[in-house]
Amino acid sequence: MADEIKYEYKAVQTVRGTDGLVISKMQKDGWELVEQLPGRLRTTLNFRRPKRPLPWRLIGAGAAVLVALAAIIGTGVALGDGDEEKGASASSTASSEKPSVTPPADEPTVEEVITAQNNREFAALLKADPCDEANVSFATKHEGRTVSFDGSIRHMASYGDAQTRYDFLLGPGDKGPQTTDGPNFKYEDVNTGNLHLTGKQVPATVAVGDKFRFVAEVIEFNTVQCVFRLAPVLTETR
Repeated sequence: MADEIKYEYKAVQTVRGTDGLVISKMQKDGWELVEQLPGRLRTTLNFRRPKRPLPWRLIGAGAAVLVALAAIIGTGVALGDGDEEKGASASSTASSEKPSVTPPADEPTVEEVITAQNNREFAALLKADPCDEANVSFATKHEGRTVSFDGSIRHMASYGDAQTRYDFLLGPGDKGPQTTDGPNFKYEDVNTGNLHLTGKQVPATVAVGDKFRFVAEVIEFNTVQCVFRLAPVLTETR
């Protein structure tokens, strides 16, 4: 049917708990959520949106080219059987020699969350010296991106004179205050609500040594303090 709507489709994988942010970004780009498949750590979101119609000018130009091509073929046939066979052979040879062209895949609209499993640079960073130049390079290259890692709270202190806001120092792994490898990840001026705690057993409070899977946005690396600043997106118990 001429009026039937044709769709293009896209599947996006997200870290559990960030679904709402991804759906909102996709909807702003005109995508409609058609299916949501939750997994243990990741959720697969399937979207669709109507394909953009081909402009009438391009359709008209294409039709004109087809008409001209038909006229050329008709003229070739009229020149004789011998020429027709010769032309067909040449056409067949050219067709077989012409390389096939595969349309490039669409680039993902929403960038994938960086983990040690999908990014070698981040995997190495989690084991590097806290003041290594790799911290500066990664923070500059991936500013605004989202990272996810298993870690623990190394230290926490009140932010200034605030009673319910804190600075959190995080480290990769499970050693808490005994952590020595990897960046000095820091959440600055946040309360426990900003951590967006989730999981099977969400604690009422958090303390030094607690283990979580942290999902956070890359802010910057402070070369003077050797502190890698992040902004919390999700904190999952484990």
